[in-house]
Amino acid sequence: MGDKTVIWKTGVPPGHSSPILVGSRVFLTAVEGETLLTICLDRATGKILWRREAPRPRKESFQKTNSPAAPSPASDGQSVFVFFGDYGILAYGVDGEDRWKLPLGPFNNQNGHGSSPIVTGDLVVLICDQDTGSYLIAVDKKTGKPRWKVDRPGILRGYATPVVWTPAGKPAQLIISGSFELSSYDLKTGEKLWWVNGMAWQVKGVPLIAGDTIYVNTWENGGDFETPPNVDPWETLAAKYDADKDGRLTPDELKPVFRNGFRDYDLNKDGVMDHQEWDAYIRNKNATNTFLAIKPEGRGDLTSKVLWKYRKSLPNTASPLLYEGSLFLVKDGGIVTTLDPATGAVQKQGRIPGATEQFWASPVGADGKVYMMSQGCKLAVLSAKAQWEVLKVNDLDDECFATPAIADKSLYVRTRRWMYRFADK
Repeated sequence: MGDKTVIWKTGVPPGHSSPILVGSRVFLTAVEGETLLTICLDRATGKILWRREAPRPRKESFQKTNSPAAPSPASDGQSVFVFFGDYGILAYGVDGEDRWKLPLGPFNNQNGHGSSPIVTGDLVVLICDQDTGSYLIAVDKKTGKPRWKVDRPGILRGYATPVVWTPAGKPAQLIISGSFELSSYDLKTGEKLWWVNGMAWQVKGVPLIAGDTIYVNTWENGGDFETPPNVDPWETLAAKYDADKDGRLTPDELKPVFRNGFRDYDLNKDGVMDHQEWDAYIRNKNATNTFLAIKPEGRGDLTSKVLWKYRKSLPNTASPLLYEGSLFLVKDGGIVTTLDPATGAVQKQGRIPGATEQFWASPVGADGKVYMMSQGCKLAVLSAKAQWEVLKVNDLDDECFATPAIADKSLYVRTRRWMYRFADK
């Protein structure tokens, strides 16, 4: 592992959630057969200390590159909080004792959930973006009782995780990357404060914050165009294809428009397309893939306040990393880009040799190195420089979707079958 060696290797059930480190313990979620699990391991030895099963009253659909155990745990050091789309939020003590359960859903997200809870102050916060009825919820971390819940109208399916930003002299805000917009909410009340339009649809990454600047990446298939495509408004579409004039369009009526993909835009899954769904389709077709920087000042629409944008070779799922003065991005296919955080100018772009598959895990940095993990478990070690170099590519011969964790000169890596701890030789 570069200059590291295996300290321990423990078999774990599959799951896409990233491991988190809490004191002497490692927490992750998994799915074993039909069972949803929270698992605790000892950081020193890798021994599994406890496993807890979550209720599973339903089974939401998910794409093959997702998992019922995709959201990562969160912790305040005394409790660990997990979320499963097939149940809701559960809280355990670090020793495994039940604290509380909060059923949520069912959800309308055909790809399955991916958003992770966060714990901040006395709240656990979760984004529940979906094709209908998106919302943001904050619950009391000690009781699981909701403190506030706000609807997110116009926001469709998404997989991002929120971050907390506390501007100088002002109350804390939740920064949320969602379909078509980056938005801010008052942490205490849930009031929407400001937003920036121009994001992609189906957002996955986590925003970055450095001082008073926020960086956000959004990418989805079809958003790399230079000129927005010409899409008919609903009135024109209905005049062409609504043969029975009932104000709705069936898949048969829309065959000239949708050769495939109708299900993606039938948001309420009733088998027909209506005006509202077509307007969402138009928004998607005009949504652009972008990486941007903003210094938010004021309230309301701050789209004009964007400092810079970059639109090429963007990650799909992997969040960017700001480390040693550069922004590191890894796109599917192993394409790595470093950007100047002040200007967005490209510092270097190249490819990781032998790692040309998809990258679901986000890059992490420590000790002057950046670690990037591909789906095929190629763990690349890069020098943390604007003009980066690939130092080594390690092959763990498995499949990986989870972001590694770093602490105490150790690297904790979760693959489909194993949990590893690597440390300095």
